[in-house]
Amino acid sequence: MAEYWWSARRAALALQPQVPLPAMAPPGFGLLRPLIHKGWEMVLVALELSRPDLDLQAYLAHYRVQLQAALERWQLEPESLQRALEAGRHQALDHDRAAWLALHQPYPGVAKRLAQLAAEGSDWIVLTTKGRAFACELLTAHGLEPRAVYGHEQGSKPEVLLRLVQERPDVPLWFVEDRRATLEQVRATLGLESVRCLLVSWGYLGPEDRQGLPRGIALLEPDRFAAPLASWP
Repeated sequence: MAEYWWSARRAALALQPQVPLPAMAPPGFGLLRPLIHKGWEMVLVALELSRPDLDLQAYLAHYRVQLQAALERWQLEPESLQRALEAGRHQALDHDRAAWLALHQPYPGVAKRLAQLAAEGSDWIVLTTKGRAFACELLTAHGLEPRAVYGHEQGSKPEVLLRLVQERPDVPLWFVEDRRATLEQVRATLGLESVRCLLVSWGYLGPEDRQGLPRGIALLEPDRFAAPLASWP
């Protein structure tokens, strides 16, 4: 969360230098974070949080509608917002890589469990809406070596999963994700019926995301995540 706000604020100020944005993330950013899907949305949300008349409840109730209205209000496009975000991160890596990396804190036990997968003979791949270069920096910093990393440049997560299924149709594919809407999209995608979908109980979940999960999506708790794969739901 610290890095998300730091980078979103930096990009927002690059686009609109006059907006008043605090150095520390305001409470509204934490409330909206479970709804944010792509990086450019973080920048737009940061700009919106500078508005004294922002209706936070309207955002929480109708996030997509409010997001579209915000694009029109600020006269910005997703592409320019994404470019500003990635430019800021590249500058941070060029000028103070250690400080930027220090803004990230992995969830307890996650890096250790991922490192164990290779010893168990299980390949693992990263699919992220973050830029691939930034994801690779983070993984390297924690000594993690996935079989491959796919960033937003390689397409949406369902698109990448489809390619993986087509490339290795005989290999079981488990998709571990902290965004319920993404898992529901995978479940609705033709060709991905064989993918096992797991919603982790940590991460940026909304208050009701754990409840009433549809068929084909199972909740993965930290203790099961740490256990052998044979015991996963």
